[in-house]
Amino acid sequence: MGILEEAHNVRVVGNGEKVVVLAHGFGTDQSVWKHLLPHLIEGYRVVLFDNMGAGPTNPDYFDFERYSTIEGYVLDLLAIMEELRIKSCIFVGHSVSSMIGAIASISRPDLFEKIVMLGASPRYLNDADYYGGFEQEDLDQLFDAIRANYKAWVSGFAPLAVGGDMDSIAVQEFSRTLFNVRPDIALSVAQTIFQSDLRNILGLVTVPCHIVQSTKDLAVPVVVSEYLHRNIAGESIVEVMPSEGHLPQLSSPEIVIPVLLRHIRYDIEA
Repeated sequence: MGILEEAHNVRVVGNGEKVVVLAHGFGTDQSVWKHLLPHLIEGYRVVLFDNMGAGPTNPDYFDFERYSTIEGYVLDLLAIMEELRIKSCIFVGHSVSSMIGAIASISRPDLFEKIVMLGASPRYLNDADYYGGFEQEDLDQLFDAIRANYKAWVSGFAPLAVGGDMDSIAVQEFSRTLFNVRPDIALSVAQTIFQSDLRNILGLVTVPCHIVQSTKDLAVPVVVSEYLHRNIAGESIVEVMPSEGHLPQLSSPEIVIPVLLRHIRYDIEA
């Protein structure tokens, strides 16, 4: 195993001709795919990894400067794919990883057969003619809360993000993975993601994109999925699911897993 694979806790499971890469979002790790994975290992070679800064990664490896932009994660993804000698994959990205995959596909479209985006957003801040769901004041309060008392912030944020009460298994699971992240790293990653504006790259994305979105998502309004669909240069389709929350693969697997499987298995042209 290479140094890179070890640093990102890379796992390759299943057997199949085609490769599926599963990439998680903010505050989680590869365990977020636990309901999807069993359905894929029969027919695909599945690659899982942890983004740098996620709980299971070594915090000493987290370079605050490198990960002050999404580009740092893009370089990691491309390096992991190179180390594993992946020629082409179906990329499934949750939240920020959808955009990480999209940016990576601009320089290396040959590596991506298609991108399945779950809860993706190119920008979280509202703008003159764009609704991202947040005002700067909202984000400043979010960052202040993380700084002030990380434990209290997680306890409040997890149920809001998941869309359930503290007793739900999905909320407990998200709280667990959030608590595993070092607070200063969580703040840095949150700032990088929530302050990003990736709208200008959408016109450069030429690989097919399957945009999958919850009806009700605290982090990403449904109109954002339509915005992605309109602005991505390549072919794209949108499916809005009757699920709630930003981590529907955890909170509503019975709704979300069949949808994800359908998009992984079928082509837009078909």
